Amino acid sequence: MEELEMQIMNIIVNAGDCKNHAYEALKKAKEKKYEEAEKEMELAEDAIARAHDYQTAMIQKEASGEKVEFSVLFVHAQDHLMTTMSEKNLIQEIIELRKSINC
Repeated sequence: MEELEMQIMNIIVNAGDCKNHAYEALKKAKEKKYEEAEKEMELAEDAIARAHDYQTAMIQKEASGEKVEFSVLFVHAQDHLMTTMSEKNLIQEIIELRKSINC
């Protein structure tokens, strides 16, 4: 696999990890296991940060004048990353609401 494809796959994989951790956190919050939910959200944050770092590296290459090949897979990775970021943020808000209601 070429470097570009590896970077794209790292965006997708890390965004997927973030989404999995965020939904696990939501499940824990439903069970009123808020400390476990918080740990899952920390793991989600770490994963999304890694995905964002790969995205930023690709953007910086193009911004510095290096030609970055257009790829449908990269478009998919961008879509996956941005959707995951939104879901993570909404899940965090839902968890906070659950805490407020249940405490």
